[in-house]
Amino acid sequence: MTTVIAFLGAGSVVFTRELLADILSYAELRDDVTLALHDIDAERLETAAAIARRTAEQLDARPRITAGLDRRAALENAHFVINAIQVGGYAATVRDFEIPARYGLRQTIADTAGIGGIFRALRTFPVLQGIAADMRELCPDAWLLNYTNPMAMNVAYLGTIAPELKVVGLCHSVFWTVHDLAALLGVPLDEIDYRAAGVNHQAWLLRFAHRGESLYPRLDALLQSDSELRRRVRMDMYSRLGYFPTETSEHSSEYLPWYLHHDEEIARLRIPVGDYLGISAENVAEYERTRDTLRAGDPLPLPERAAAEYAPQVIHSIVTGTVRQIHANLPNRGLITNLPQGYAVEVPCVVDRLGVRPEYVGELPAQLAAVNRGLVNVGDLTVRAAVTGDARMVRQAAMVDPNTAATLTVDAIWALCDELTAAHGDLMPETLRQ
Repeated sequence: MTTVIAFLGAGSVVFTRELLADILSYAELRDDVTLALHDIDAERLETAAAIARRTAEQLDARPRITAGLDRRAALENAHFVINAIQVGGYAATVRDFEIPARYGLRQTIADTAGIGGIFRALRTFPVLQGIAADMRELCPDAWLLNYTNPMAMNVAYLGTIAPELKVVGLCHSVFWTVHDLAALLGVPLDEIDYRAAGVNHQAWLLRFAHRGESLYPRLDALLQSDSELRRRVRMDMYSRLGYFPTETSEHSSEYLPWYLHHDEEIARLRIPVGDYLGISAENVAEYERTRDTLRAGDPLPLPERAAAEYAPQVIHSIVTGTVRQIHANLPNRGLITNLPQGYAVEVPCVVDRLGVRPEYVGELPAQLAAVNRGLVNVGDLTVRAAVTGDARMVRQAAMVDPNTAATLTVDAIWALCDELTAAHGDLMPETLRQ
């Protein structure tokens, strides 16, 4: 049976290129697979299709490739749906930074929690609702592999409106955290045993060991001897909370009330305020370079090694029965007992022919669960706002956000939400445009 993989938001060309290269590197997938590409931007879709054709040619693979502006055509009979959409694109991201900045609110990435995460979620939910409706009709048994941020809010929303769909959120932050710590400590990555749990972009390394011995004492010694290494947000978090967080310092700084509204902390921990604007601009530039490379007929640079993204691994495991363990995001149905049930959590999962099966974690250390609840509170209220159509709840989500609450008065928070709602206009759910 031919495996059908639909790519929604295929115009995210750099990401699509890496996923395609990984998928087509598997012998079981390189020929007997259909790649159904979809985007709402015709030029980006054309570029994505050219990437797929060129990647297949350079890897000597023979997939069937389709590309279209009709989402339903891409989803029909799909076995896997990879979601990488960005509703509103670069222009919406700029609004999410520039408008809050006028109120004095500092952000770094603005895609997970906080004001940026709330409004990114609210303009994504209507599209997710449409995707869920289409999948119920066209591919009800497909796995929806979500990469779109805010990850936890999106997975929780889908779990609320379409609990019958097989939805899993995939993020590489756990893997790359361990990868980078292995390099820092000089330990081979494949010899490290690790286990993480929490919420997306704020999970914690509960186990971090080499040949049965914890690596935390070695990290402690390194931090004690290196004052510059201590000048990073997540090193500071680790030293105070006792477990290492699985997202970068740039991300982590804006999930907490402790750092971004203090000038001295920004300097001490070298926090790059507004960092994602530069990253987004570079992504646009990279797209243009890739498009021009394809138009010129030049060879497409492919990753020298696997990109370590989970979607190709998940697809390969489900198709072939190969057993793997990953960390993924699913609704909390008894998985972490001291975090709210129903909201999305990030936990270890086994993947094989039966699908993605989350493992029971139990209680997180109390201080970790307490910090996680700050993100969960924001996301839960945002999801509830969209489901109920209660516009006040959007403002309440912003009021309980740790960084926003530490920076702005409640009047300023409400005025900021009013302004962002107006600025995003028709991208917002209709019931929340008041």
